[in-house]
Amino acid sequence: MPDSSSKAEFLQQWHHALAPYNIGYKVKLVSQLMYRDFLERLEPYGLTPFHYLVLCCLWEEDGLSTSGIADKLKQLGATLTGVVDRMEKRALVYRERDPDDRRVIRIWLTEEGKQLMKTLPAIGAETIERATTDMSQADREVFSTLLEQIVRNMT
Repeated sequence: MPDSSSKAEFLQQWHHALAPYNIGYKVKLVSQLMYRDFLERLEPYGLTPFHYLVLCCLWEEDGLSTSGIADKLKQLGATLTGVVDRMEKRALVYRERDPDDRRVIRIWLTEEGKQLMKTLPAIGAETIERATTDMSQADREVFSTLLEQIVRNMT
């Protein structure tokens, strides 16, 4: 068994890679905390943060295919299918076969899904505001840019 000074040196050498100090752990923790906060804010609407993400994709480009939404969100299709099923039951979206390619299913917003665009983005902004309180706008932009770089590196 190594003595305490060599153990301390070893741990110091790998400090950046050990939980709870490493960046992966911190990103996961931030994600969980923000998810929980946003989930509570969405609860009165009976929605989850993942429903919100799908709605955001469709607000930006209505009629996306299931695979198009999955690509934007970097999700597997099976996960997305269940979410869209529940959204369809809530009458937020509907599915329609693409007239040019019958293999493709397109997802369209209903009127109710479109109406949520008036309220939900502000609710999402509340979670972001809470998470970034006491951060300058410049720091927020740098942080976002760094996260985007990590996503690019890992995909």
